[in-house]
Amino acid sequence: MDATTLTDRALLRLSGQDARGFIQGLVTSDVAGELPVWAGLLTPQGKCLFDFIVWADGDDLLLDCEAEAAKDLAKRLTIYRLRRPIRIEREDGLAVHWSPTGESGSSDPRLPELGRRWLGLAGESAAGWREHRLRLGVCEGRAELGDLLWLECNAAELNGVSFNKGCFVGQENTARMNWRQKVNRRLVVIEGDGGARTRIAYPELGLSVVHVRADDIPEAAIVPSWLKAGLQA
Repeated sequence: MDATTLTDRALLRLSGQDARGFIQGLVTSDVAGELPVWAGLLTPQGKCLFDFIVWADGDDLLLDCEAEAAKDLAKRLTIYRLRRPIRIEREDGLAVHWSPTGESGSSDPRLPELGRRWLGLAGESAAGWREHRLRLGVCEGRAELGDLLWLECNAAELNGVSFNKGCFVGQENTARMNWRQKVNRRLVVIEGDGGARTRIAYPELGLSVVHVRADDIPEAAIVPSWLKAGLQA
């Protein structure tokens, strides 16, 4: 069996009456149409609490999320569930898989260059995903994105927000920033140590994730074409 399993990811299954409708009113992306999509669950102020990829499994939804955050994400969704007849539970029978090339599964909804992603039985652990992702300038997970404004996480450039779908938690501030076209700070990946602006460093990869002013991007930053377009907007 190929080594494709992302062991740092987990799946939450949402099932029951109108699971899509429930999530549609909470998250940043439009889950009413074709899936998978990348989405965030934000604070009312528009700051990132969790990010995940939403998959369809019949009438159920599967949230492909950071394994360390799965319990907290389930708890947060339970708060919003109220009396809805919806079940939120860990799906341990499936795992998230990734390959940088090939035809399996679906193209990563954030950026095609990230590779292919699919769900299936767990197998051998994949190698190279984190470096592959970071060298494309893409950030994920609470250590990198947590408590930052969603548009500062480059969500608009990476297909992580819909401004046409209707309400979601944190929409007001997020929509205002987009309307003003004013994202003053950005999350970027740099080569080496980011100093005081570092969110998290990966010394084994020689990379750091930093939160910086959009008009003061470090020379060592990895600025792929998708991010360059956003910075020039």
